[in-house]
Amino acid sequence: MELLFDILATVQILLGLYLVWQGVLWLTYAKRRTLMDPGFYAPRTAVICPCRGLEQHLERNLVALTEFDHQNYEVFFVLASESDPAASTVRRVASQSRVKASVLFAGKPEGRGEKVNNLIHAVGQLPAEIEALVFVDSDGRPGKSWLRHMVAPLNDARYGAATTMRWLIPNHNNFPTMLLTAWNAPIVTMLGEKSDNFCWGGGTSIRRTVFEQSGVLDEWQHSVSDDYSMTNALERSGKPILFLPECLTVSFVDTKFDGLLEFTNRQILITKVYAQKMWGIAFATHTLFCLTFVLGLILSLGDLFSGLPSLHLLGLTFLPLLLASMRSALRVLAVADLLPAYKSQINAQSWIYITIGVFIPFLYLWNFLNSLISRQIRWRGIRYELVSQSETRILTPL
Repeated sequence: MELLFDILATVQILLGLYLVWQGVLWLTYAKRRTLMDPGFYAPRTAVICPCRGLEQHLERNLVALTEFDHQNYEVFFVLASESDPAASTVRRVASQSRVKASVLFAGKPEGRGEKVNNLIHAVGQLPAEIEALVFVDSDGRPGKSWLRHMVAPLNDARYGAATTMRWLIPNHNNFPTMLLTAWNAPIVTMLGEKSDNFCWGGGTSIRRTVFEQSGVLDEWQHSVSDDYSMTNALERSGKPILFLPECLTVSFVDTKFDGLLEFTNRQILITKVYAQKMWGIAFATHTLFCLTFVLGLILSLGDLFSGLPSLHLLGLTFLPLLLASMRSALRVLAVADLLPAYKSQINAQSWIYITIGVFIPFLYLWNFLNSLISRQIRWRGIRYELVSQSETRILTPL
């Protein structure tokens, strides 16, 4: 048993060292991106924001979408129906916007997610002069220069799309909220300069011609995942996705345990259905990490209680945790510089990512196991069954 642990621990240490090195490269890439001038490319842009229900800071988040320093754009807020509780807030923001802002109603979805249905409707309503599409979420709060940086890379025809990622900031330091923020943080560094990047629905820009030629609408027809489906469409067209760390989007969160599990289980199941290779690699990685730690702890305590030397076992058990903390520290250091308006808050909460983040693989493992036994998710009050990439069942009466 100790031989098995030695092998597993060695693998985890080597992997940890590699990931720390990757963290250094990610930090370097992020710093280099912040020094780049976005240039003067400013196509006519549509910012499309699907909305559903009232949420914390909704109005402030939506107002941020109307305050970009990119002059050549208009905003499209889209909901399923006028009876949505968020409709009055959305209308108020649109009426007070300094840029043109429209409120659209998509109707009830059939055989696909409500968010995807809203997006399909919005794209179909766009004026002919729109050249670039930028998709955002209602729970994010991008800065004033965000849109200019998101659209600028589309001037390079090599890229199919440009994307970024969320960074969660807890409103309160209750345990479920801290777990959620720590759970989300590693996803940021899954994207990078030379990675096989994927689109994130809360911040992706794409040329309208590329969107149409890649067949994104076809992918969306029976999907619940706007971002993975777009990623799959771009992969088939051979168009790489550029990651923009300088466009990280802040999202303020406050949750309880049921909300934590609903969110994390949903993300992993969607990944399993729409990005099976990514799911498989992540499942194996987190399973081996958790197995190694638990086995090392059992063996260490066994030797300790038996009066046998256990220092070497303890070292092998906790060294991977130390390496994980080092990578978390590098990530927080980079993100604090990328989000200067929130730097003091991120630094003050850095202990969450560095300490609690070490044990997040166990929460991920729970999510993976859940995805093996269930194909159902709950998303903003609607329950779906994800039969396959091309079949979605809506289980909640609409």
